[in-house]
Amino acid sequence: MSFPPYGEENPKGEALILHTIVSAANVIHWSDLGLHPVLFELGPLKIRWYSLAYIFGIIIGWWYLVKLASLPGSPMARRHVDDFIFYVTLGIILGGRLGYSIFYNPNLLANPVDVLKLWEGGMSFHGGVVGVILAILWFCRSNGLNWMRVMDYVTVVYPIGHFLGRIANFVNGELWGKATDVSWGMIFPGAGDAIARHPSQLYAAGLEGLLLGLVLWFLAFRTQARYFPGMLAGVGALAMGVLRFIVEIFREPDAGVTGLFGLSMGQTLCLPMIVLGAWLIWSSKSRRQRVESVSGQDSVA
Repeated sequence: MSFPPYGEENPKGEALILHTIVSAANVIHWSDLGLHPVLFELGPLKIRWYSLAYIFGIIIGWWYLVKLASLPGSPMARRHVDDFIFYVTLGIILGGRLGYSIFYNPNLLANPVDVLKLWEGGMSFHGGVVGVILAILWFCRSNGLNWMRVMDYVTVVYPIGHFLGRIANFVNGELWGKATDVSWGMIFPGAGDAIARHPSQLYAAGLEGLLLGLVLWFLAFRTQARYFPGMLAGVGALAMGVLRFIVEIFREPDAGVTGLFGLSMGQTLCLPMIVLGAWLIWSSKSRRQRVESVSGQDSVA
């Protein structure tokens, strides 16, 4: 549940926020869960959960992409997967960080060195998507691969990293949701000591990570969708745009950052994803062709 703006147009605002504060006395306190952003320290070296989310996301993603590449008619061979991980890692990190700097914290651009300080946090999902797309284009051009079909396979893998990243956000106690009086509301440090909020990080992990990942797994392994270039990428973009838009309803917007038409910046950036995804799905049948495997397997009509 989210509340309307407080003020002269909302005379019941005080009662609503008082109800939220009273309800907060019976909800979960994030600080009582024993979570901490740092897993352990070795002298000056700090091993953070957020860093581990990226590391394990890339490792598990590599393993999953190898499995996908073993399917009949794969657009890439195992040797391509091993090389590709380097490209996509750069795309995720550079795109995510630059996207955050441009859309959410432009002040970082005044000092480019600050943009490189990844350990201070701040990554944009939409920026990471753009970074990955550019990395795929670069990689496929260098290796003579069909970039649209490679994009399909990478889309199937992506929810793994997204799931782990949102879980890490929850462990960090950041990116919390709006005030609420639902029974599973939580009090996060720095978000108001007496105000329960939606654990929107978990909403994102469940919807954008787990649910989307299962849908794309089914389409890739149990249907012929991978033989229609752009189909899997389109489903991923459309579903992610819609699910992200929904999660943003419950998430506390970034301070000082607004989008178009009264939407949050996150919701605004979802709109082109939804349009692009719908177009990719609609046009995928026109791209259906005989699929030739590059890994020594038989072609698939």
